[in-house]
Amino acid sequence: MSLSKLAQFGVQHVAKGIGRLSTEVLESGSGSYVTSTSGRRLLDFTSGIGVTNLGHCHPGVTKAAQAQVGKLVHGQVNIAFQKPYLDLIDSLLPLMPHKSLDTFFFWNSGSEAVEAAVKLARHATKKQNVIVMQGSYHGRTFGTMAMTRSKTVYGENYAPLMPGVFSVPFPYCKQCSISTHSDGKYSFENCCMDPILQLELLLKRETAPSDTAAIFIETVLGEGGYVPPPPGYLAKVREICDKNNILLVIDEVQSGFGRSGKMFAIEHYDVRPDILVMAKGIANGFPLSGIVSRKELMDLQKPGSMGGTYAGNAVSCAAAIAVAKAFEEEKILANVQARGDELRSALEAVRDDPKTAKVVYDVRGLGLMLALECAPGKGYAAKIQQKCLERDMLVLTTSIYDTLRFIPPLNITEGDMKEGIRILREAVDEVVAEDV
Repeated sequence: MSLSKLAQFGVQHVAKGIGRLSTEVLESGSGSYVTSTSGRRLLDFTSGIGVTNLGHCHPGVTKAAQAQVGKLVHGQVNIAFQKPYLDLIDSLLPLMPHKSLDTFFFWNSGSEAVEAAVKLARHATKKQNVIVMQGSYHGRTFGTMAMTRSKTVYGENYAPLMPGVFSVPFPYCKQCSISTHSDGKYSFENCCMDPILQLELLLKRETAPSDTAAIFIETVLGEGGYVPPPPGYLAKVREICDKNNILLVIDEVQSGFGRSGKMFAIEHYDVRPDILVMAKGIANGFPLSGIVSRKELMDLQKPGSMGGTYAGNAVSCAAAIAVAKAFEEEKILANVQARGDELRSALEAVRDDPKTAKVVYDVRGLGLMLALECAPGKGYAAKIQQKCLERDMLVLTTSIYDTLRFIPPLNITEGDMKEGIRILREAVDEVVAEDV
């Protein structure tokens, strides 16, 4: 098939339900860049939606995967142990945000891992209901569709969905009516904590603690707009869980593996999860996800109740081991801090410049998980995104609010970050100039 017809072929034969940023056909990737069949070299500030955290085709990860392909590709988890699976656990144990997280189950995708957490929570507590946050994203499989509350598109016209799911507000202070009408009394730094009150009311009105297995929270809202919680919020949720015998499930599918500047974003808040969900950056592009909990909970499940044909694939596990090794050897978290400070300063400069300030409603995030929420009503985010694409840079929008999210590789060089900032600023300036 000729290269010129590839995109046309894709439009004709790939499921329409898949949305995409562009119709470019990607052919190769290296570091912070991807190259299309048309010859375009694009600076990737999406990292495959937070997956290739170490950049495309990281040498160490590539080498580990290539070596494993020549040894064992598929060591089915219900047949026997396989060495990469066990070695990966050994690599991850020192990285866990709490020492109680010592027993693992690996699957393929983030959605599957979330559903594994639901299974564990319901089975361990003998309770059915789960609570999720408004604005949350947990997946698009049938169970996780019911838990995803970031946009209606993910569950529209697929009902009836999984029952027993209740939602409460996440502390999104910039969109909180109490905060925005408090004349400065309440803010992100001094949250009104109304979401805690709403959670307590939910447990009195709609789902009794005796019926509630778990509360699921993304440490930083992902599809909901890259919203970190205010100080003290997660600690209060932990107290409510402890008081009511409810498990706290922390979804770090997007915020985990260094994205926030710490290995797991929950470390910023010093809160203990009962179950931690992980995926995306764990294997830098190889399909792998997992949950980790304490042994006393995991051991309650009967042999055979968990598994999966490709769960914990040997090649993916080998890649994940190389990822963990790279974090230590290449000082990835230090680079996240340095490059994150540079990108955040650039976003704040857009906010603070009188020429471009009208575009910006909020700048927020942690590490290299940053967002620029635009002033509503003008579609600024999509316009800036398109201008960036015209300048050969990939960025994503997110949220029901007009928001750009920035997810560059965690090992992005200072030079590539400068180039990304230059493109972004040019894009914003052009959008402002056209906004007459």
